Amino acid sequence: MLPSIIIYGLVNSVVLALTALGFSLTFGISGVANFAYGGFYILSGFVVWMLLNYLKFPLIPAIIVTIGVVGLLGFVTYWVILLRVRGIPLSEVIATFALGVGILELFRWLGFVTYEFTLPYLKKGMIMIAGVPLDYQRLFIVGIGLALVIFLYYFTHYTRIGLAFRGIAQNERTAISLGIKSDWTAALSLAFGSAMASVAAIVILPLGIISINTGYEVLLIAVAVGIVGGLESVPGILVASLILGYAQIITGTYFKPEWMMVVYLAAIVLVLAIKPSGLFGKFKELEERV
Repeated sequence: MLPSIIIYGLVNSVVLALTALGFSLTFGISGVANFAYGGFYILSGFVVWMLLNYLKFPLIPAIIVTIGVVGLLGFVTYWVILLRVRGIPLSEVIATFALGVGILELFRWLGFVTYEFTLPYLKKGMIMIAGVPLDYQRLFIVGIGLALVIFLYYFTHYTRIGLAFRGIAQNERTAISLGIKSDWTAALSLAFGSAMASVAAIVILPLGIISINTGYEVLLIAVAVGIVGGLESVPGILVASLILGYAQIITGTYFKPEWMMVVYLAAIVLVLAIKPSGLFGKFKELEERV
């Protein structure tokens, strides 16, 4: 029982981290809460499915095209929708949420609601780890999750665009005075966040079916992990993913599986009541703002 909890808790934690990283990246850089995130996630799954089944693309080219298309959609979303409401948080949330709902409900209207919509595993088969069976797809999830975190670290510390991201995130006015263009950086952050949502969808969705309702669940997961860890903190996202990932597995093992979703809601309420900025968040607490 214990080895199973440890192994599947780790896998579940990486799934949560993959799901939340793109949302956190966009918010941490531009301050935009991309509530279309769940829509982009499901869009990625359906685009890969259509490329595989309608246009007969091989799997790897279909994945590359999908990540590029969804990333471009995030970039265009900023210039077409968010630019006009930038700096008005409620309007940003409403605009992106409406876009996400529109994407999800469009697929529902088109009839993409049956069990036939599934993505293939990157590699079929399984291995035994400490007596616990683990399929290769979950191993890929762990490997890709770790690789993505390492990539983000080097990208944000050693590339020009990454350093611009960090500059805007740390002090937007100073960054602008040094010639960094705020709107372009925000648009690129939305593109990167959307592309990361696409990566997460492509490696996670093969574990089940591509369901419209999953898009809403993904948004809840991204928000919950972000609130617990601190929306602008990648280390916070990783720690929060571990906490929530293992909490879910323990809840599902010793209680009913239906209670697993309650873990997110309870975590949101608890953290907002005790430390609203999250475990690693840097936003000022209420007593500091007054």
